[in-house]
Amino acid sequence: MTGGFEAFRQWLQALAAGGYLPPSLGYGFAVNALLAGLIAGPMLGFLGTLVVVKRHAFFSEAVGHAALTGVAIGILAGEPYTSPYGSLFGYCLIFGFALNYLRHRTGLSPDTLIGVFLSMSLALGASVLLVLAGRINVHILENVLFGSILTVSGTDITILAIIGLIVVTMTAVFFNRFMLASFNPMLASVRGIPVKVLDYAFVILVTIVTVACVKIIGAVLVGALLVIPAAGARIVSKSLKGFVALSTGFALVATIAGILVPMETDLPVPSGAAIILAAGCLFIACAVLRTLIPSMRGESQ
Repeated sequence: MTGGFEAFRQWLQALAAGGYLPPSLGYGFAVNALLAGLIAGPMLGFLGTLVVVKRHAFFSEAVGHAALTGVAIGILAGEPYTSPYGSLFGYCLIFGFALNYLRHRTGLSPDTLIGVFLSMSLALGASVLLVLAGRINVHILENVLFGSILTVSGTDITILAIIGLIVVTMTAVFFNRFMLASFNPMLASVRGIPVKVLDYAFVILVTIVTVACVKIIGAVLVGALLVIPAAGARIVSKSLKGFVALSTGFALVATIAGILVPMETDLPVPSGAAIILAAGCLFIACAVLRTLIPSMRGESQ
């Protein structure tokens, strides 16, 4: 897989050198970022349709913020600050599982429970970071918070590709079941669909996608790319197929624009922030179309 990425990267750099692609793609780090974006964008857009339907936007944001604590714990445990994947995946999966487990057993509303978990996680992360302040340059963690195209490596792309394959395959195979369980859990149970098992599976998918995309989009903003393209697509789409296609397309366009525009224009904007701003522009455009075109102003989906 690494060899394939390397060949594709060299091909893109050759096209950039020949003037067929933006000049910034002549640099290896820019091509790495673009490759990561081509994987992360569609994956987040596709999974984001389920996030919006299940009304899990706040959950995805909470997992993204929990990633910062996972990074801090990993560095404290001796993992390299550039790729503390063990602690990231481990902590965020425990965070998501515990939250989902208590959601089914405490009777508290999801937003209340997420608020409790998020506050505790951030407090833990802040405490660990204070311990680490004398050992590392804390400014390095800005890359974790807001994403940085300079830090995306071949290993990151490989991990992202593997997770993307797993997520897209699972989501595509069980998409109809996920949708039915989201819209009508009682009917899904009557039809023999394991609603709770799918709920935990969804938690796993959101968690591993969030962790895998932290480097390019940032822990603070990765949840937004799960939500914003899907929200814009839902405003203007008239069918489930159109909803999924538009959400995937919006996320892809926003990711590519957010990576390339700052490099081509020398804007001092983190890649994660630029990606979310691009997605936000697409959402606003969808909202404007919805208000201007009468045929789109029907009942909300």
